[in-house]
Amino acid sequence: MPLWRVITALGITQIIGWGTTYYALGALSMDIAADRHWSKFLIFGAFSAALLISGFISRAAGRAIDTYGGQRIMAMGSGLAALGCLILSFATEPWIYVLGWLVLGPAMRLILYDAAFPALAQVAREKSRRSISYLTLFGGLASTVFWPVSHVLSQEIGWRNAFLVYALLHLVLCLPLHLLVLGQGDERQVPADQEAPPPVTAPVLTGADRNRAMIAFAAVLALNGIVFSSISAHVVPLFEGLGFTAAAAVTLAALIGPSQVASRICDILAGHWVKTMTLGLIAVGLLPLALVIFTGGHFALWAALTFALLYGMSNGLMSIIKGIVPLSLFGRQGYGLVIGTLTTPQLILNAIAPTLFAIVLDQFGPGNGLTIAIFFALASFAAMVWLARKYPR
Repeated sequence: MPLWRVITALGITQIIGWGTTYYALGALSMDIAADRHWSKFLIFGAFSAALLISGFISRAAGRAIDTYGGQRIMAMGSGLAALGCLILSFATEPWIYVLGWLVLGPAMRLILYDAAFPALAQVAREKSRRSISYLTLFGGLASTVFWPVSHVLSQEIGWRNAFLVYALLHLVLCLPLHLLVLGQGDERQVPADQEAPPPVTAPVLTGADRNRAMIAFAAVLALNGIVFSSISAHVVPLFEGLGFTAAAAVTLAALIGPSQVASRICDILAGHWVKTMTLGLIAVGLLPLALVIFTGGHFALWAALTFALLYGMSNGLMSIIKGIVPLSLFGRQGYGLVIGTLTTPQLILNAIAPTLFAIVLDQFGPGNGLTIAIFFALASFAAMVWLARKYPR
């Protein structure tokens, strides 16, 4: 099967996967609260619990992909996602709602980027770096597609039936696509006379160097993720708290998605001339730059516009470097376990950070909250600078 078909099929499953799980509450939470009169703590707390589970099983999921192949594991994830969405479609009581998200927790780890990257690498082999860039381009469209789709479904058939539609999408579309386009477990073999010569690259890291690099890049992802998960969960109230009208806040937040996709397109067009570690420095460095401009500009409109664009670009590129920097440093052998290990602290902190940031916003205000965010963003960039200097590829 041509690689472009694999990427396209997997890209479709990423749009559905992100849109029906991670981004679902962005469109449906208000309708859920109005219908069932549940608190925001219950609605979003169940989602946070799902993210925690996703983090706790991350290493085991990565090892399973290495052992059994992306095909089986991602297909299993589609089945779990269908089950979780089906349970949510029957959520007339809080315990059923919570149970649905507890099932979706492991499902998200088995169907989203952290599973898709090693699964794609098993098929793409030496073309993994470019293939991952193309795949993230699909994933960047998930919120753009599913926020309006989810809103329409909720208005027309109700939020519970919307989750029933999601379950069908996972069962009749994502599950067959994962079985169809992904390999059986080992990397696909090609005849010796057709195999391309291996690219000339630095040898993968081993021993103490490998451990140091793993710790450093895990810190990059975790510290960066604290900022992104915190701000993304509160972006509209954050803008409103800084004096922008509700319409202006929504407009500024809406700029983040297109700039995220634009940065990935730029990587596809110009990535041939940019080294992996250089791209990592750009991706991580754009975040503190965006925050410093926003706060240094005293939260003026021009500073807010610049922040939204740079923030989105950084977020778009971070999804790429999360997949390609480990490939560059550690190679494809055991890539699933590597990704699982690196993303474990990030996933756990992503579940906790939005709640803590809400407390910071309530107690100290949005300005001081962004100042704290700058500290974590600079710490992430410092770790990336050390990594790039110590292990240039």
